[in-house]
Amino acid sequence: MSRSYDRALTVFSPDGHLFQVDYALEAVRRGTCAVGVKGADAVVLGVEKKSALQLQDPRTVRKVALLDDHICVAFAGLTADGRILIDKARVECQSHRLTVEDPVSVEYITKFVAGVQQKYTQSGGARPFGISTLIVGFDPEDTTPRLYQTEPSGIYSAWKANAIGRSSKTVREFLEKNYTEGLSKDDAIKLTIKSLLEVVQTGAKNIEITYVDGFNQVKNLDNEEVERIVKEIETEKEAEAERKKNRMAAVAQSAAALSGVGTVSAQGGGDIDSGAGNNESGAQ
Repeated sequence: MSRSYDRALTVFSPDGHLFQVDYALEAVRRGTCAVGVKGADAVVLGVEKKSALQLQDPRTVRKVALLDDHICVAFAGLTADGRILIDKARVECQSHRLTVEDPVSVEYITKFVAGVQQKYTQSGGARPFGISTLIVGFDPEDTTPRLYQTEPSGIYSAWKANAIGRSSKTVREFLEKNYTEGLSKDDAIKLTIKSLLEVVQTGAKNIEITYVDGFNQVKNLDNEEVERIVKEIETEKEAEAERKKNRMAAVAQSAAALSGVGTVSAQGGGDIDSGAGNNESGAQ
């Protein structure tokens, strides 16, 4: 029955769904993973890069873009939809500067992006944008980092750390277990790379890191630095695995020693009982 409701965007199904929006969310879930982590004085974006073909210019395959000098966005889903939405947001940033003579705040441009996405959920002859975004940056004259997420339905919300795209649930669970308040810039970068390594099998070469540590301070981490951090994380994992192995061996050894003592005690008790029995028989 529900299949007859997914032909028109503006028709609700009996259970209140817009199926085209659900399909857009599925497009997001099939996109490459993107992670955002907010620290005490910086905010970090990490994305899983697709491997560029041998004859392709890798600079044209990017999942992170600048909206303004102080705001950066990463997206998961349909790349072409992302390009159009980013262009609309950039025009709004410049229009705001021209009209108000001040740069936009991160929440303002997030609300604008979410509004554009929502408008395409109720327009006939159009479909929703098949992307979710992570928008990060610093507001003018403010030292607090900002991290927001938008969805194809038009929802936007603020986060301390979040993931979108392929295997985002796994990455989000990892972040929930390992995130702590007040992370330094280096710790936030390390946590971002760790979380991406949960789903990226090829290591450093397919990870791209961008961080913002102040107003108009958007920087990219070069590949050599990403590789160094990945090697450091792998070394820590190996050391932790070795410590766990040693702990398990020590526990097994202690259990074996305790069981050995119990066996000796039981044997000793049996000898005493038998001796007592002999004495009794002699007394009889």
